[in-house]
Amino acid sequence: MSRVLLDYRHRSAGHCGSGALRDLMDWAGLGWGGPPAEGLVFGLGGGLDFSYLRVPGLVPPVYLVGRGGDLEVDLLGRLGARVDLRRTDDPVLGWQWVRDELDAGRPVMVWADIAELPYLRVRLQMSRHDIVVVGYDDDEQIAYVVDNDRDDVQQVPYDALARARSSRAFPMPTRHATFVVEWPSEPPDLGATAAEAFAASALALRSGGPDLVDPTLLPGGSVMGTGLDGVQLFADDVGRWPELWDDTTLESALRALPVFIEKAGTGGGLFRRLQAAACHDVARSTGSSAVRAAGDAYDRCSAAWSELGASAVSPVSLTRRARDAAAVAQSLPALERVAADALQVAADDLQHQR
Repeated sequence: MSRVLLDYRHRSAGHCGSGALRDLMDWAGLGWGGPPAEGLVFGLGGGLDFSYLRVPGLVPPVYLVGRGGDLEVDLLGRLGARVDLRRTDDPVLGWQWVRDELDAGRPVMVWADIAELPYLRVRLQMSRHDIVVVGYDDDEQIAYVVDNDRDDVQQVPYDALARARSSRAFPMPTRHATFVVEWPSEPPDLGATAAEAFAASALALRSGGPDLVDPTLLPGGSVMGTGLDGVQLFADDVGRWPELWDDTTLESALRALPVFIEKAGTGGGLFRRLQAAACHDVARSTGSSAVRAAGDAYDRCSAAWSELGASAVSPVSLTRRARDAAAVAQSLPALERVAADALQVAADDLQHQR
């Protein structure tokens, strides 16, 4: 076939993975009383976590993210789907995997480097951006894709998509990663699924779960922390930034904070807003007061992270912004510990309801 374009309902979203999986679940007819919300999908992925990096030579010099590395695969597994995450350095084979799925009538999620996607018009390289391919046209040499950051179907030239899917940029090579999924006919029990996912997130925060960044690839002098220990490391490190860098580098780090917290596909508040929404959604469905309390705890975490981002770019002097950011950062470890404990209590309560 020279042209395929699937009938596929797409909505914009705050996070690429949760938005893509929400749309795919809708396409597969999976939900609990209707199509799932983005926050619920994120929460059922059990991917809440935290990683902080300070890397010599990185621009900006710091990186932070509020999710772990296996959310997409874990969510599909919890739904009862069979998922084969394929990777190859052969672009012909990688594209054939996509075509085979589309020819069979199935939309397919892939990784892409955002810097190589022409419709995004960004310079930042980030290789693990989830998009869904919904069609192709050999005559025009374009693929049809949907992206959480755009409302409409986007046309991407084959060569641009191939570059995006073969990127070796931060945080890891894309390697034409392709999610081949066999979807179940019915969704699993919501309470049991949420119990497993919430427990997984609580454990990841306490012990540091699968990371989006391979620490063995970092240069000497790098600082890295994950989970709740990583939040404490980050909070302490922010106060040291003025001692570590000149004003230009400090400015770069501070201006990066609201990007990482709000704008870089986090759903707001470093993914904590999505986790709170998931808890509130599950609480409404199950009547669990413990789950509602966990949602309230993550509402507070989300607000604190957003306050940090705002303080870093407020219209005051660089010295004042650095001092204010450090003060707000000091509130985060306690809030995160309380929320992680509440999430475990919520998981236990849901498990006891079964």
